[in-house]
Amino acid sequence: MKAASGFASGPKPTCELAEAAVGMALAAAGIDRAGLVLLLLSREFSRHPAEPVLAAARRAGCLQVAGCTASGLLTEAGWLVDQPAAAALVIAELPTASPATNAPCLSFSGHATLPFDWLDGPSRAGLLEADAAAWVQARPTASACAELTLPGLDCQTIVASGLRLLEQGLRVDACAGYELRRVAGLPAAESLRRALPADRRAALPVHRAAVVHEPGAPAIAILSANADGSLTLAAPLAAGQQIAWAMRQPLAAEQEMHQLLAAGAEPSPPAFALMFSCIGRGPLFYGNEDRDLLAFRQRHPGVPLLGAYGSGQIAPTGAGNRLFQNSAITLLYRSPHV
Repeated sequence: MKAASGFASGPKPTCELAEAAVGMALAAAGIDRAGLVLLLLSREFSRHPAEPVLAAARRAGCLQVAGCTASGLLTEAGWLVDQPAAAALVIAELPTASPATNAPCLSFSGHATLPFDWLDGPSRAGLLEADAAAWVQARPTASACAELTLPGLDCQTIVASGLRLLEQGLRVDACAGYELRRVAGLPAAESLRRALPADRRAALPVHRAAVVHEPGAPAIAILSANADGSLTLAAPLAAGQQIAWAMRQPLAAEQEMHQLLAAGAEPSPPAFALMFSCIGRGPLFYGNEDRDLLAFRQRHPGVPLLGAYGSGQIAPTGAGNRLFQNSAITLLYRSPHV
């Protein structure tokens, strides 16, 4: 299967950037026309995406162009978050559809929350970015949502939460709605404080701490620490639930990504990959470099990669499709015949 990526940036969000990204991808794949184009544009294109998307379709010689705008873009060549840019992945021709494939439905949303009808049904993976534009078949959608399937491909989904577990098996003693009051016999804030490394206890790092309440499910963000010792959460809990405290740390996140990519390695490398990361992760989290991208390049050198940074990452779980934050979702695509 022939697939390749292209990346172009400039001072203004122009049609030429979209054309250049597709042209670079076509040249890298050694083809003149594409069977499918995944096109991602930076947020500067959000207000007027129609012409750049159509320009990309003309350059690719096909109308199967899908994607969205995002806060930042990446390919295997690098990343960019502060300048107008276009990134494209072209596929010469998709394999014949096979009932044995397990690829999730690629899903892009410009809403603030995951659309209700995406929670259940077919498995989904993709990106959510509030106020983003989205397109399929080379046309922006009125709903700001786009979805497509890649038939005939197997897909391995890797979800990296970036969390280091601090203390597990804790019981919720008291809570009221989004307010967590007592955990394991202590005020919630004090329970969290005791679980933290000694150098982080003076001022609670609520922006990096989280509550893990179910294996495989998105962690619950902590919004604030209150004067009465309670914590305000982004989602409610129930008394009697078992939880764990966790913390986002760059080194732990990097190690997790390496371990997940290594555990998911197969004899054959993927034909191409997609990566959807949080804008609060990537270079802003790792210190002006994306160590998730570096881990991917180390494990799969030369494999075409297309990705973006957004406010939410969509991935399937045992309880349906869920919206993650501060995570990196990596999709490794292979032909089932390889």
